[in-house]
Amino acid sequence: MTATAPSPAKSTPRWMDEELTAVADLALKFFAKEVTPHTDRFIAQGFPDRDVYRKAGELGLLGMSIPEEYGGGGGTFAHEIVLFTEQVRACESSMQLGVHTGVVLHYLLAYAGEEQKRRWLPKLTSGEWIGAIAMTEPGAGSDLQGITTRAVREGDHYLISGAKTFISNGRNCDLVIIAAKTDTSKGAAGVSLLVAEVGDDTPGFERGRILEKIGQKGQDTTELFFDNLKVPAEHLLGEAEGLGFYQLMEQLPQERLIAAGAAVASMELAVELTTDYTKSRMAFGKPLFALQNTRFELAHCASVAQIGRVFLDDCIEKHLRGELDIATAAMAKYWLTEQQCDVANRCLQLFGGYGYTMEYPIAKIFTDSRIQKIYAGANEVMKELIARSL
Repeated sequence: MTATAPSPAKSTPRWMDEELTAVADLALKFFAKEVTPHTDRFIAQGFPDRDVYRKAGELGLLGMSIPEEYGGGGGTFAHEIVLFTEQVRACESSMQLGVHTGVVLHYLLAYAGEEQKRRWLPKLTSGEWIGAIAMTEPGAGSDLQGITTRAVREGDHYLISGAKTFISNGRNCDLVIIAAKTDTSKGAAGVSLLVAEVGDDTPGFERGRILEKIGQKGQDTTELFFDNLKVPAEHLLGEAEGLGFYQLMEQLPQERLIAAGAAVASMELAVELTTDYTKSRMAFGKPLFALQNTRFELAHCASVAQIGRVFLDDCIEKHLRGELDIATAAMAKYWLTEQQCDVANRCLQLFGGYGYTMEYPIAKIFTDSRIQKIYAGANEVMKELIARSL
């Protein structure tokens, strides 16, 4: 009898504990009950129903790392990454929770005044409001110094004019953080972040097209336009104008870690689904998994996913200790999202023609993965950031 090698055990990250395991279970049940059954409708309309954010808020899944005094859960970033992981494992990309709870809430917590925190954060953690951040413009993507949106101070308010594109949650947002130039003569030092409370009838604010994408089709990605949008001066984030670029640099490592976490979860799911499929799919009179090429491809993908998991967990531990630097976050975002797309491509190939149909989740994994190399800073920019640290 030939001995069979045991499957490699999946180790539990050191940063996980019983509470986080319970959060994972709660999140998994939430997506299975409240989101996945409605995915087809979300895809058809191009955005999720607002109600799913309220339901997530009722369960305490929004703002888990925000202090309780502002309506949050009083936890850490570990709670957030568990939520994002379960969203990927549910093969659900309709809700842009990474932006809402992992990004917007933390800009407000770090830089908003006390009065504004107490007004905005509870509405966002409850899901009553949905948050967005507007950085990218039609002519300025990863080059944030090149934005042309203007914010002109007039007495006790600012007038904001300009256009933004590829804005996640733009269709549904009630609050949007806007990157704008308050001084066009200073380059990066002239960028400021301002918070606008918006609705469909807000003067000077207009929602443009919901952009049709090749992946993440149920998640709203929208154009936004500002024409002398009036924003109170106290909605400036930070103690003075011109701090926006530096605030972005401080917060982007967490956003990039979120992308890295999604990449690893996606790779793990792709390997799991493809392994199961190839063991049940017959080809040439035997399971597809019996073919050496299939086993070698899956061995490669499983190795990459495991290596990625170890790197990611180390980055998460560093971030929880406040030690994750810009270059390492860039490495995680760059390398892991590159591997995510490669693993998705290799796994789809093993599904053959079925992999090219939406009947199998691998097709959604494949198309949803591609944006990961672009948003949160294009991977080419990540390599430049890494090179500067050498």
